[in-house]
Amino acid sequence: MSNPSANLEDRLVIVTGASSGVGLWATKALLNFGCRVVMATRDTTKAQIAAAALGLAAKKLIHLRLELSDLDCVRQFVDSFRALEQPLNALVINAAVYKPLLKQPEWSPQGFELTMATNHLGHFLLTRLLLQDLEKSNSSNPRVITLGTVTANSSELGGKIPIPAPADLGDLEGFELGFKAPIAMASGKAFKPGKAYKDSKLCNMITSLELHRRYHNSMGICFSSLYPGCVADSPLFRHSFPAFQRIFPWFQKNITGGYVSQELAGSRVAEVVCSSSFAASGVHWSWGNRQKKDRQQFKQELSDKISNPVMAERVWELSSKLVGLS
Repeated sequence: MSNPSANLEDRLVIVTGASSGVGLWATKALLNFGCRVVMATRDTTKAQIAAAALGLAAKKLIHLRLELSDLDCVRQFVDSFRALEQPLNALVINAAVYKPLLKQPEWSPQGFELTMATNHLGHFLLTRLLLQDLEKSNSSNPRVITLGTVTANSSELGGKIPIPAPADLGDLEGFELGFKAPIAMASGKAFKPGKAYKDSKLCNMITSLELHRRYHNSMGICFSSLYPGCVADSPLFRHSFPAFQRIFPWFQKNITGGYVSQELAGSRVAEVVCSSSFAASGVHWSWGNRQKKDRQQFKQELSDKISNPVMAERVWELSSKLVGLS
């Protein structure tokens, strides 16, 4: 792990989905950098147990409940965080739900399809509400870091995989019509659970760039995203077929060479949060689809679906309307 850009003893970082997988290991790496971490999780007891199992210093951790699929809970989380009266230095958009075996969509408390509600809309609202806190940061380089995925970037091979379908928001008809049942896809087309995940991550990556366009210069916040590599044994895949959960890690380790451990992925997230090497805004960082020893980061080209500012503005406006922001 590279050295951080400065003394980070007072830096406070919120990590969503920090009770397992990449989020948990990112928390560990952030603590190693000297940061304090707010573990924003659905189950704070589970987060405390997971942190204790890794031997994480409890005094450096703050546990706050966050159910991203429930917009009311997102607002309650922000209120709870502000009650701490602590400066916020970075926000890590990590939590995600992936349920590829669903036959019918599930719905959030506000009536939105659950995958998009959790992965995109909840994070969109959370970020918008915390911008003023980040602007008041005691850090010279506050950051919002978004976990992206190769499957949402059609400029890469992984983003072209046709099963169930590549990430594509269409003309945003589903968002335009309010995204309530029976509408379960941003495009307004038939529900495909695997594609719902890809589409939600596409929205995450679009939002990261749009945040950069709107606020980097005026607020001084660094907005970037990353793909840390294929974390094939991530708890993200716990709702997949058991055979897939066994075969996929083996395939990535032995055939594609794309496998990245949860620990390595977490350390890469922490570096993007803390290191001066990742201070650029409006960038998507990657280590590539083939992993080698001492692999270095690079700025990954993004597809037009992600980088098109006209589409980004529409995603922003429609998402704002859905979560109740102007």
